[in-house]
Amino acid sequence: MSSTAGGKLVKALALTAGIALSVVPGRGAWADNLTDAFIGAYNTSGLLEQNRALLRAADEDVAIALAALRPIINFAAQVSQDYTRSTIDDVTVRNEPSTFFAGLTLSQLIYDGGFSVLGKQSAQEIVLSTRQSLIDVEQAVLFRAVNAYLAVVLQEETVQIQLNDVEVSAEELRASQDRFDVGEVTRTDVALSQAQLASAQAELSVARGNLSTAQAEYVNAVGKAPGATAGQPSLPNLPRSEAEAIALAQRNHPAILSSQHEVRAFDLAVLQQRANLGPNVTLNADAGITESYDNDDSIEDATVALTFTQPIYAGGALAAQVRRAMATRDASRANLLNVQKDITQGVSVAYANFQAASASLRASTEQVRASQVAFDGIREEATLGARTTLDVLNAQQDLLDAQLNEVASRTERSRAAYQLLQAQGLLTAERLGLAVQIYDPTLYYNLVKKAPAQVSKQSKDLDRVLKALRRD
Repeated sequence: MSSTAGGKLVKALALTAGIALSVVPGRGAWADNLTDAFIGAYNTSGLLEQNRALLRAADEDVAIALAALRPIINFAAQVSQDYTRSTIDDVTVRNEPSTFFAGLTLSQLIYDGGFSVLGKQSAQEIVLSTRQSLIDVEQAVLFRAVNAYLAVVLQEETVQIQLNDVEVSAEELRASQDRFDVGEVTRTDVALSQAQLASAQAELSVARGNLSTAQAEYVNAVGKAPGATAGQPSLPNLPRSEAEAIALAQRNHPAILSSQHEVRAFDLAVLQQRANLGPNVTLNADAGITESYDNDDSIEDATVALTFTQPIYAGGALAAQVRRAMATRDASRANLLNVQKDITQGVSVAYANFQAASASLRASTEQVRASQVAFDGIREEATLGARTTLDVLNAQQDLLDAQLNEVASRTERSRAAYQLLQAQGLLTAERLGLAVQIYDPTLYYNLVKKAPAQVSKQSKDLDRVLKALRRD
């Protein structure tokens, strides 16, 4: 890899790690719509950083498995001092020869029945499984951003409704006081209006507290405080039927794909343990020089050996390892079935929730329209003496409840829509078309998959990549 190419790769990996990710061109620093919330969450999530690092660790397992197929060369040096004492003809003789040895040893696997190759293939399947798990984590991060944004919008709308209710209640109190002054109503009517205003003010305080709580969660999920939000987001493209949603989820959901790769990895692990029962052939070679400081002797020595080993009896450990690998494989297969069922159930629930939320929103909208008409009519009738103050306050409360139900239903419909996307495995930065540098898991893998040596140019590129990825 050239120096220029290595530099570009370092920059790309640093970008995909979220160190220098861009925001939408032309937008301010503060998020104000759901897309901005998505971008902030994707760029600043510590959970994504954690799982990207775990994926890089899995990438290194492939390199470690590959290294088992390569020769192992070691340098050895030894300085020794031997003391011997002997008595000859009643004369004590002491010999203290000093020697220095330096040499190289080489070990190369020739044959192991495919044990090492199967280990490498199993590690590759684990990498593919971990990549899908990373996508599932990405979905969770983005869905948390959805919840955080919608919670802020809901509480902002709630505050606005409660603020309007305080103003209406204050107006009703003034009207009651004016009618009391001219003898049209009693002090009880005034007290009812006062109680309504106090209640509205209390509810406004609660709503503002809930807004502060929602904003704190937004900061945690998105990485920055929300600006003036753009209101409810538009709905994403959704499947036309539940069956279509389930079929799409079974093909695309990262949890299912991850489990499938995990099953294949454990299938290979079973074959690997069975290969461990067979023979093993290794080539061993060493060459060195031994020098004696006493007589200046120098001995050069080299040996080559081909070693064949075949397990005969290991106390039952080898057979137990095979059975354990088979049991682990069976567990992974059962887990895949459970995951498939859970995903199917999740899609069905999400689809039903969206349908219910849509119906609830239609009903709530109609309720607001009817309550507004009723409130306006009752308040007008009250000015003519045909309605009591209590009638007006009850109608006002009904309208308030209807308005709160409507904003809650609209929020729930939006949440259910994105929950359905997540249930299908489609709530990802790439599918949403976010203006971010998408993390490419193959970049790091391509650097390490051939297990570069510590002194190689590629290893130096890796050092620069890891330095760029660290958030010191």
